[in-house]
Amino acid sequence: MAPYVIAVTGASAQPIAERAIQLLLRKDSEIELILSKGAYEVWNKEIGITIPVDPKKQEVFWRNRLKESKGRLCCHRWNDHSAAIASGSFKTKGMAIVPCTMGTIGRVSAGFSLDLIERCADVHLKESRKLVVAPRETPWSIIHLRNLTNLAESGATIFPLIPAWYTKPTGLEELIDFLVVRLFDAFDEDLSQINRWEGC
Repeated sequence: MAPYVIAVTGASAQPIAERAIQLLLRKDSEIELILSKGAYEVWNKEIGITIPVDPKKQEVFWRNRLKESKGRLCCHRWNDHSAAIASGSFKTKGMAIVPCTMGTIGRVSAGFSLDLIERCADVHLKESRKLVVAPRETPWSIIHLRNLTNLAESGATIFPLIPAWYTKPTGLEELIDFLVVRLFDAFDEDLSQINRWEGC
């Protein structure tokens, strides 16, 4: 079974990435996980948690934190360009960058890869595989809009982290679930039951 590549960059909204990992594992999916250097810092500053950098220790961290034993989880260092997922010959179901900084978007848009996340995104574009980027920034400047347009024209799906209110959410957890489930709708992957719009 081909895995998903899940990349987490240093933007605010880390709980959305965490829930995505949890729901994918719960569905017995395979995940190749990359946290950017900035993501570790955001977790520490916003959530007060230090995530291990060592891949094996990080896998144990996620398993314990999420309390999920199903699926397969393989963690990677942000600078490990020798990882199998850096090669176009490594098959995947697709890649999601959630949340995605505008810096990452700019570099991927320019075909400029500084780390494993950007290299994997470049690979997914060149191999015409599904790439979903979830920017967490507002407002968007004309530079942001041009970079996002360039990515969309190159085959990426742009998924802004904007919640819906027609679901009548009763808490933050429901808003997060809605975003995660809708994001993976782009991969034809139904992760959970949510209140979908049914019309009149």
